[in-house]
Amino acid sequence: MNEPYRLDPALPAILTTIAERAACQAGALVHDGRPDEVEVTSTKSSPQDVVTAMDLASEDCLRAVLHQARPDDGILGEERGYEPGTSGVTWVIDPIDGTVNYLYGLAGYAVLVAAVASPGVPDPATWTVLASCVRAPALGHTWTATLGGGAFRDGRRLAVREAPQLGGCLLGTGFGYRREVRELQGQVVARLLPQVRDLRRMGAAGLDLCAVADGTLDLFYEHGLQPWDLAAGSLVVTEAGAQVSGLHGERAGPAMTVAGHAGRIGELIAELEQAGADEPV
Repeated sequence: MNEPYRLDPALPAILTTIAERAACQAGALVHDGRPDEVEVTSTKSSPQDVVTAMDLASEDCLRAVLHQARPDDGILGEERGYEPGTSGVTWVIDPIDGTVNYLYGLAGYAVLVAAVASPGVPDPATWTVLASCVRAPALGHTWTATLGGGAFRDGRRLAVREAPQLGGCLLGTGFGYRREVRELQGQVVARLLPQVRDLRRMGAAGLDLCAVADGTLDLFYEHGLQPWDLAAGSLVVTEAGAQVSGLHGERAGPAMTVAGHAGRIGELIAELEQAGADEPV
């Protein structure tokens, strides 16, 4: 595989600028164009897993901006699928992370844009994330990260804080949309909740990951994240000095994503492994 970030050290910073431009443009479209009543246009894995017209419009906006800036790059988007490129760089995009929040008028949603180097279809098991932007227009925050160049929220460099003992940690998680997945996730929550300070479920994995990076969560875990859920926020976490991992020595991916300070993430991983939190259902 060609690894453009090694061939051109300036490339990640260039890609970050493009990612921020695309995410902010789509974020403005999503925020300013939200009607008083958002309608569901279709569903995916279950009746609760919804798609709105703005999801589609936002992805089309992102693709237009990215194609104009980097016409040879590939794009993998949640709503429109995979379009291969020839440059060795693929953009992994989520037009609205937290669509249910958006549907209900809650502020916890974001546009996620990341550039990755990956052989073939981008896969968290093999990719290298080069640059990313998470734009939360209703919250007024923008997180950016550049491989080797740090992570920032609204221009302020982030450095993950020391995590307390597990019993003092604020833990974030998310739930899938299929009933059988939720049943297992409920069992895992029941195991973990007595062992931590408290648990938050905000409904947007990209924002959860950014919350670990900027210290508003101590730890985060979630089963079932797709590439577009994971790519942008994972680089914000690692460039802020924290870790992102799966279970059983695997990389983060659909089976499990865990994020947090290096001194505390191992305890959470051990609990999740004992709970069978990554078991297929």
